[in-house]
Amino acid sequence: MSQQLVELVLPCYNKPMDLEGFRALLTPNGGAILQAAMAVEPREVDFLHHFQNLSRQYPRELARAALETAILRGEAAGKFSRAEELYFTRPALEQATPTPVSAYRSKRYDPFEYLVDLGCSIGADTRALAAHAPTFGLDRDLLRLAMARTNLRVWAPPHPVQFIRSDLTSPLPVTARADIALFCDPSRREGGRRIHSVRKYRPDLAVIQSWLPRFPALGVKVSPGVDLAEIEAYPAEVEFISLGGELKEATLWFGPLRSARRRATLLPGEHTLAAETPFDEPARSPLSEPRAYLYEPDPAVLRARLVTDLGERLQAAQLDSSIAYLTADQLQPTPFARAWAIEDWFPFQLKRLRAYLRDRGVDRVVVKKRGSPLQPEALIRSLRLPGGGGAGAVEKTLFLTRLRGAPVVVVCSPEVKTVRLQP
Repeated sequence: MSQQLVELVLPCYNKPMDLEGFRALLTPNGGAILQAAMAVEPREVDFLHHFQNLSRQYPRELARAALETAILRGEAAGKFSRAEELYFTRPALEQATPTPVSAYRSKRYDPFEYLVDLGCSIGADTRALAAHAPTFGLDRDLLRLAMARTNLRVWAPPHPVQFIRSDLTSPLPVTARADIALFCDPSRREGGRRIHSVRKYRPDLAVIQSWLPRFPALGVKVSPGVDLAEIEAYPAEVEFISLGGELKEATLWFGPLRSARRRATLLPGEHTLAAETPFDEPARSPLSEPRAYLYEPDPAVLRARLVTDLGERLQAAQLDSSIAYLTADQLQPTPFARAWAIEDWFPFQLKRLRAYLRDRGVDRVVVKKRGSPLQPEALIRSLRLPGGGGAGAVEKTLFLTRLRGAPVVVVCSPEVKTVRLQP
């Protein structure tokens, strides 16, 4: 592509879709251009190439809006049903909750007659809430409100939805009633970057907390990596939710929505583990050398600091007080952890490990670590294994960790696949 064309295209590429561009996509002509953009199945890395082709046939601004929407629809396919019919901005899509998570979370609101989605964005959580009761969606962004209205016509939840433009830092345009509950998803991005402190959310948690005297039934979505020290003073339950083994989000539950102090929930299946003790008072697990099995808790269990509680269920001990690996004599089915059968363990020495694996004809290894400074890829290269494939190849899983503060390697057979309960 010529430098002149790049200089012409880049301003259009860097300009996000505005309300006028979105409305143009909803016209018959805009819909035809959008279909043309979707037909090429574009990706972000191919934007300039596809834009060059589309802009030869259609107005540049409309081609850009259509191409942006087609790209985001492709990226949203794993998050939402009917993504090919929906509309997004990139920040809204990146912050939006996947459908299984929002559907699970919305069940807490089932007892209430009216629900309010504060910071409703493109309507993903509004849709989930409207499965339970009439819902109001509030946002200050006119483009996102317009997209939310359009998306809700696609999703068509069973209860009515009304959208209202409102700045959440101003008094809420909602009447306080005993049968109304609120959900808030504050903005956690600025200038394309994630905001990590709850004090910098928009609105920040101090503003959100000021709603509690009038609206005690309140749920607030926060980053799954939230600093626990920032939220431990709030009178709320903190629920960490994982989907398919990947940590997705955390939610603060206030007032009648609160059911524990800390909770880990795994989806699908809605497997949940909870405790009432504060985060700063974790119980201590017994310590042990590696036994017959090694468990790696789900990331939601780790973030909720429920490793000790899980260990009690599994009759398992920790290898080290600061490491979240558990070990037990018996294998117990659990949705809260992955499991491996332990074959051997010893203090870590590269020369000894290399000889150990060579003597047993090991072709390749998977390396996992907690509490070790070594990088798995570098260790694999240093082991100089054959790396053979095929049905006869011998594979082991190596855990680089600590045992009472000393570095060790635990050698395991491949993961026990039957340990995770089906939903």
